[in-house]
Amino acid sequence: MVLLYHVFNDAKSFFVWPTPVNEFYHSFLGVDFFFILSGFVMGYAYDERLTPGSLTPNPSPVGEGNSMSFWGFVKRRLIRLHPMVVMGVILGAIAFIIQGCTKWDGSEVGLQTVLWATLLGLFLIPSPTGMDVRGNTEAFPLNGPHWSLFFEYIGSLLYGLLLCRLSTKWLRVWVACAIVSLAAYALMMEGGGVAYGWSSEPMNLLGGALRMLYAYPMGLLMARMFRKRQPEALHGPVFLFCSASLVVLLGLPVVGGKEMETIYQLACLFSFFPGIIWIGARGVVHGWHQKAVSFLGRLSYPLYAVHFPLIYLYITWVRQDATPYQGYSQPWLAAVITIAASLLIATLCLLFYDEPLRKRLSRKNG
Repeated sequence: MVLLYHVFNDAKSFFVWPTPVNEFYHSFLGVDFFFILSGFVMGYAYDERLTPGSLTPNPSPVGEGNSMSFWGFVKRRLIRLHPMVVMGVILGAIAFIIQGCTKWDGSEVGLQTVLWATLLGLFLIPSPTGMDVRGNTEAFPLNGPHWSLFFEYIGSLLYGLLLCRLSTKWLRVWVACAIVSLAAYALMMEGGGVAYGWSSEPMNLLGGALRMLYAYPMGLLMARMFRKRQPEALHGPVFLFCSASLVVLLGLPVVGGKEMETIYQLACLFSFFPGIIWIGARGVVHGWHQKAVSFLGRLSYPLYAVHFPLIYLYITWVRQDATPYQGYSQPWLAAVITIAASLLIATLCLLFYDEPLRKRLSRKNG
């Protein structure tokens, strides 16, 4: 859904078609769903293993018994996430060179600036204004969606250092304060809504931080409640129901004016998304369904990490009516090629780069 959003809104609305469109408009909220889901998974997997406040380096990710040090947790998160960060930055740099090393306004970018932007991206550090090689204030100009991974890293560190130490009572207080803060921010901002975090502008980064500071702890709180209550498992097409519900929520066009649109976005974050995750966590799959959903889950992160460099090329080539899309009369054909190529590259990265490298790193790390 995020891929479709980037193809049919980011590219189509602002660069290709003369009038805005709303296909898959709310799919940018998939980031918030991801934050909540990530918090749920982290809390459910590590709450009873992570040693609160343990900052002593541990040569292996797992300490005595089934406990885990903070540094062991950090190493596991790096092994899980960073190989695809590196791949995404490399693909982003290649795409930028292919399109001519120029900003969106056509001005040329020096090789030194490109190298600095690449180096910052490899370490997942937001680019300052002087390193913005595209000229539209993206925090990660070689691969825009990496802004959410930047906040995911912050959320993981926050969990390992602080949130895992909070009692459930104080975690509820945190989530309540975060809800009020995020709602106030969304309603007070000139454009409304929660579509912030992608830009290096301070207020935009603040919006991204507020999204993470609500969603990640919300997932942690849900994981604690789920572990405590142990709700009965649900059989039947639970995955299909949850997936279809998410597609509908993310695919709706703009809802009314600024106030109604903001309320809808907040309702997704505060109610609909947690509900879907809670129901989905109770679902049981068997046989080929289990293999199918497992593959989709494994593919989702590589797809997210590598698709946007192709979106940059899609934007550039369709605007210029250039190779490889020259001769096609309809831009949507270029969109189909971009989507198919994104899925293919993500699958290849998953099978021949990400999973093999993570296995080797995990074995080396104990």
